[in-house]
Amino acid sequence: MRWLATLIYVGLLSTGLCACADGALSSIQRPDSSPNFASQPGEVQTQTGRDASAPSGFLAFCDRNPGECRIARGQPGQIAFTPDVWATLEKVNLAVNNAVRPLDDSEHYGVTEFWTVPVDGEGDCEDYVLAKRKMLILLGLAPPALRITVAFNKRMERHAVLTVVTDHGDYVLDNLQDQILPPGELGYVWVERQDPASRTGWVALN
Repeated sequence: MRWLATLIYVGLLSTGLCACADGALSSIQRPDSSPNFASQPGEVQTQTGRDASAPSGFLAFCDRNPGECRIARGQPGQIAFTPDVWATLEKVNLAVNNAVRPLDDSEHYGVTEFWTVPVDGEGDCEDYVLAKRKMLILLGLAPPALRITVAFNKRMERHAVLTVVTDHGDYVLDNLQDQILPPGELGYVWVERQDPASRTGWVALN
């Protein structure tokens, strides 16, 4: 875990805080300002209410790392969205996108699906998500509001992102671009995501 500790320290310190692999990152797009807090950007409202089976890669990750998947009771399912929270999301998204080199699981591990925190600095989309989620939790954000979400991207490839649920709406942290956007602005087809209210911990999306 030494690589991750170094990433957290160097990446966050340098930013003011103490499809997967084959998609090239876009150039860094820093928003000119924080979102307009008077408006709501929208949520992933395509939930059908149906429980979904968790992805096999996620289940295997949790078997290997139960502490990463255990959520204490009483934690909020959304985050109060403030300028400080927005700045934290931007900095973590940029830090991980810049620190991890895209690499497909089949080449990296010799298997088609292996979810893990990318401690060696290489990984595919799920690994970016797990790294961002871990960093945000270490920075004090509530785990139930940091939800792994599966979609088909614009090239209709299965893709994982991190959705942050806030009282201002949902925002997506994506390894394919550095700008954080509401889900409706990405042009993705949403498939499923984590939901603490679901019996299985995941809910199907339309």
